[in-house]
Amino acid sequence: MGRKVRITREMIINAAYELLDESGINAVAIKSIAAKLNCSTQPVSWQFGSMAELKKELYSYAVNKMYGSLEEQMKGKDAVEAFFVSGVNYISNACDHPHVFKFVNVDDPMDTIGERPHGEASIFSRQFDEGALKIFADQYDVPADQLAEMVRDTVIYTHGLAMMMMFDNYRLPKEEACRMMYNAGAKMMKAIGITAPEAL
Repeated sequence: MGRKVRITREMIINAAYELLDESGINAVAIKSIAAKLNCSTQPVSWQFGSMAELKKELYSYAVNKMYGSLEEQMKGKDAVEAFFVSGVNYISNACDHPHVFKFVNVDDPMDTIGERPHGEASIFSRQFDEGALKIFADQYDVPADQLAEMVRDTVIYTHGLAMMMMFDNYRLPKEEACRMMYNAGAKMMKAIGITAPEAL
């Protein structure tokens, strides 16, 4: 008789992530996870207790998969380049992992984790990309309100572009979408006296 494989919490979350990436959050269910792991539903239920708990952990796992390496990618770069590295990452995630991107950035987190990130009532009640704002403030002598507005508007443009890139019928080549994001951001920077290079 073959040795019985122990189904771990990590195996379950990884299987759930693969289902999410392949088919979207509606495909993530105890039965489908068990089928992917070739086991009964019991280990999945035992590890998490409920789908609500599993989805909370899946949300954190997905956020880390998409953005966990971003800080390292931005490290050592000047403010402009670091900001656009972040934008390219965001658009790339929308193109390469549209179901995960939707789950993390589009679906209402109240439905998954029971709260909005940072506890805000509205996304507009917090500063957009606080890390980028700090890098710009450290490097450029530009009034804080102008920097905050530029970062906010560039993030909004990038998010709108990424939303369209999630759907095949609106799909541009990824490189074109990144170029559009860069050009729009460069114009917004120029308006407050920050010169972006012609291309990164």
